[in-house]
Amino acid sequence: MRTGESAVSEADLTLIHTLQLAPRASWAQLSEEIGPSAGTLARRWARLTEAGIAWSGVLPGAVLGGGRTLCSAWIQVRCAAGSVADTAAELARDPGTLCVVHLAGAADLLVYYACYDTMALDRFLGERLHLLPGVRATRAHLVTRMHGPVSPLRLDQLGPESRRRVAALTPQPTPGVPKQDGVPDDTDRVLLHALAGDARLGATALAKSCGLSETTVRRRIERLETRSGLYYTVKLAPRYTPRPLLGFLCLDVPPQQVAEAAATALRQRGTRNVASVTGPHNLLVCAWLSSPAGLAEYAERLTRALPSIRVTETTLALRIHKLGAALLSPDGTRDRFVAPDLWRTGPHAE
Repeated sequence: MRTGESAVSEADLTLIHTLQLAPRASWAQLSEEIGPSAGTLARRWARLTEAGIAWSGVLPGAVLGGGRTLCSAWIQVRCAAGSVADTAAELARDPGTLCVVHLAGAADLLVYYACYDTMALDRFLGERLHLLPGVRATRAHLVTRMHGPVSPLRLDQLGPESRRRVAALTPQPTPGVPKQDGVPDDTDRVLLHALAGDARLGATALAKSCGLSETTVRRRIERLETRSGLYYTVKLAPRYTPRPLLGFLCLDVPPQQVAEAAATALRQRGTRNVASVTGPHNLLVCAWLSSPAGLAEYAERLTRALPSIRVTETTLALRIHKLGAALLSPDGTRDRFVAPDLWRTGPHAE
């Protein structure tokens, strides 16, 4: 795969793809699958992460739509002239924002915000967002359903058999065990915050940074994995991928065909996520694209696959300020991270 960036080699891409499939596998395990020594792989990953070219982290599993108590919304923000960059930077620092982008369209910013419930969302809008000096108007689209898993921008370096073997290194949720629902306890939240910046932190490092025993760390992580409480992310900065642009499409679909339309969108190459939302459009699709022209091509594929889909609005991200827990520099590399605390404004908060 060609990225157009000499800073990322084919060996780097293979390592990143391997980690996307097995985020916490040991270097020794990964070495057996893709060849170089464990030490070489560790040094290569350290170089990529120190440069902000690639990174690993976690988000609470509830962001995938499995938790009944989680509330989220896509929020369009119009800003005063000259205030877009400062407003975006301020919002990106908030623990509840999981996506902040500067748009080419009627709205200046699009923000994905997740929190405990609708009252917490109301407080964020009224007591936080609307009080920022650069904000002129907002429009919130409450997510009523997240369709399917949030799809990472995965690479395509490994063959089918290698993918199967590497994926087997990652523990899978136990069938029949209920997903983690409700608010994580204080210990789980501490672990989630630590892993948000580096999903590969070992039990010893986690125990030291979180003030826990290694036994507790291992037991807690195993339980979270078993109950889908962790969503691992391993990302390559978008500029180094063949699909560096983030596009958004608003769809109008007959209510009885929403599920079919969402499934159709999820089958399209590059789709990141599909959400049912409140407002004038009932589906919002986010997709990774290779070029600005790819937005029209993506819309055409959707409507060709299901003619009842009506694409009512499209827009592109001019700059991604935040992606998940990662704050991105103007050049698109990771600068730092903000641990996502989606429950800090809930009724349990102090």
